[in-house]
Amino acid sequence: MQALSTLISIDKNSTQPVYLQIANQLMLFIKEGNLQAGHRLPSTRQMADWLQVHRKTVIQAYDELLAQGWLESRTGSGTYVAKHLPEIHPRSLLNGTVKSFNPAHTAGFEFEAAPHLDKPTMLSKHKYHLDDGFPDSRLAPLEELARAYRSQLITGNPYVRLGYGDTLGSLWLRQVLASYLNDTRGLKVTAENILITRGTVMGLYLSCTAFLQPGDIAVVGELNYNGANMNFLQAGTRLLKIPVDEHGIVVEALAAICRKQKVRIVYVTSHHFYPTTTALRADRRIELLRLAEQYGFIIFEDDYDYDFHYLSKPLLPLASADKAGMVLYCGSFTKSISPAFRVGYLVASENVIRHLGQLRRIIDRQGDNMLENAIAELLQHGIIQRYLRKAMRTYRQRRDYFCELMSSHLSDYVQFQVPVGGMAVWTHFDPAIDLAALSQKALQHELFFSPGFRNDEVSPVLNATRLGFASSTPEELATCVEIMHSLLKKI
Repeated sequence: MQALSTLISIDKNSTQPVYLQIANQLMLFIKEGNLQAGHRLPSTRQMADWLQVHRKTVIQAYDELLAQGWLESRTGSGTYVAKHLPEIHPRSLLNGTVKSFNPAHTAGFEFEAAPHLDKPTMLSKHKYHLDDGFPDSRLAPLEELARAYRSQLITGNPYVRLGYGDTLGSLWLRQVLASYLNDTRGLKVTAENILITRGTVMGLYLSCTAFLQPGDIAVVGELNYNGANMNFLQAGTRLLKIPVDEHGIVVEALAAICRKQKVRIVYVTSHHFYPTTTALRADRRIELLRLAEQYGFIIFEDDYDYDFHYLSKPLLPLASADKAGMVLYCGSFTKSISPAFRVGYLVASENVIRHLGQLRRIIDRQGDNMLENAIAELLQHGIIQRYLRKAMRTYRQRRDYFCELMSSHLSDYVQFQVPVGGMAVWTHFDPAIDLAALSQKALQHELFFSPGFRNDEVSPVLNATRLGFASSTPEELATCVEIMHSLLKKI
């Protein structure tokens, strides 16, 4: 029996308590069949003596396994491996008798991989970045948000405050948000028209799951947000792509499809088309709404950066002119404040919101009530509104400065138009430049930017990309352009 103690290894420098080290190793011996059901363990005094630890440490280890059901105590007899456990025969340790298998790496069951999900995720880890068009979190009203969040944690009835809430999201936030959207976007909604989500992608996923069937047709621009395409493919739809020009999606091409096939949903980033940042022209907006009413398809309007338009008052969203209830309008605070704050919203007819709320509860019972109420407090007191006005001025200055830098330092290598809104510049590189290779070399200098966009699954990557300016200071932007210029000169 003493041989058991020689198999237990204790690391006094580990952050894990010694009693848990003992308990976990004993548990592993039981799982692997080296300790069979009904096997009597050494007394706590014997084990402590063998392991050179305090007896109370062994008692804690045994108590832990007793509580979990791995051991059982028999009065006057000792401690045993629980007899209800199934008999496990340990596998031979001889080489070649058992096929090497590591379940931590590979599951024992089969499943079909989904190629459309095999896309890299973007991480904020580089010192310099011309990213996809993210906000500068350093400008966010973090102190005000922290105070509001703390207030939510400590004020009020804790059973209600820290318990389960409405699957539609915080009622307070939905009420304040309805007023905010009515004032800024020309909507005419109430709290019952709003579902709070973790972001735009969650709103799109819920919509695809709720309203699409395998084989349905989803229409997107030939250049499009990859997260949207992934959602439609995951739902089993037929993904059809229509041309995009300097005025957004070509609605005439959509009309031609509708005359021949039943379209179920159209995805559009109407305000600043992704990725090129162009706005959908007014006449095309009107025609898109008319086609939706005529042919009965859903419009999913992803208004990811409505607040940042630099020329004048921005065009109102499609949802503001939707008289037939065909638009699902989605936005978030992720792109306006910070990606870490997972609070978004989906606006639609009341029956649609109720249906999505029922679906939401089976994948995410509710959001972060504390954060949602904190955001509501900041909205109600006008703090977010003031922050957005300040951020817009800052981002406009950064856009102008960044475009000046590119014109003066990179004009031999790139072409672009100054965007009227958004947080990125759609930039075409000279065909002689290997954009993917340039992106990899830039990483060696701590500069990140996307290596290019693909307009469909079979075409080559375009020699164009989004260069985000909003998340960098003027000094950081100057360094980014300097790094890129030095690399381009060597090509």
